[in-house]
Amino acid sequence: MMNVNTPEYLQKTRYLDYDNAALRAYVDHVCTGAANERERAIALYYAVRDDIRYDPYSCDLSADSLRASRVLEKRRGYCVGKAVLLAAAGRAAGIPTRLGFADVRNHFTSPQLTELMGSDVFYYHGYADFYLDGRWIKLTPAFNRELCEKMNSPALEFDGEHDAIFQEMDGAQGRLRMEYLRYHEPMNDLDPDLIFAEYRKRYPKMMAAFQSA
Repeated sequence: MMNVNTPEYLQKTRYLDYDNAALRAYVDHVCTGAANERERAIALYYAVRDDIRYDPYSCDLSADSLRASRVLEKRRGYCVGKAVLLAAAGRAAGIPTRLGFADVRNHFTSPQLTELMGSDVFYYHGYADFYLDGRWIKLTPAFNRELCEKMNSPALEFDGEHDAIFQEMDGAQGRLRMEYLRYHEPMNDLDPDLIFAEYRKRYPKMMAAFQSA
C-alpha cells in the first residue's frame, strides 16, 4: 500500500523537473486565482490539455524530449509527454501526483496513423494521477479542444472529483470511441527505456521511421 503522505509524490525527478524556471512560472500563472487544491487541479488540467497541442508524430526517441520542461517548451507532444507535464505541474502546485499508463484501442485514430503504427491499439498510453480528497484520480490531457472540434468529438472534461479518462462511446454519434484494455503499474517518474522498448516491439515500422527522421 503506497503512502501518499511521503515526499515521494511531491518531489522533482529527472522527467518531472518542476524546478525549471519556465515551468514554475507557467504553473504560477495557471493557478492564479485558484482558491484550493481542487481548483488548482482543474486549472492545470485544462491548461495542459489545450495549451499543448496533441501531436503523435512528435515522438522523439531521445528520452530528454519527454522531460516536462521540454514538452512545455515545444508546446506539442503526444499523450506520454503531456501526462508528464501535467504530473510535474501538479507537484509544483503542491498536489501529490504520479504517472499512469494503459493500453487503449482507439476507434477514432486516423488511417494514416494506423498505417504507420500497424495497429489501432495505443500501448502505454499516458495519463496523470492526482491525489485529491483521499484518492487517486486519473486525468487524460492528451486531446486538446481544437483537435476534438476538428474530429467532431467532445473534448474530455474534468470536474475536480471524477476520473477524466477517454469516453467509451461518442455520445453525439453513438459510436465506439475508446476501449481500455489494460492498466499498467503507475510510475513515480517516467521510465522511457521501458516505454520505448514496448514501442519497438509493437510499432516497428513507426519506430524505424522516427529513427531515420
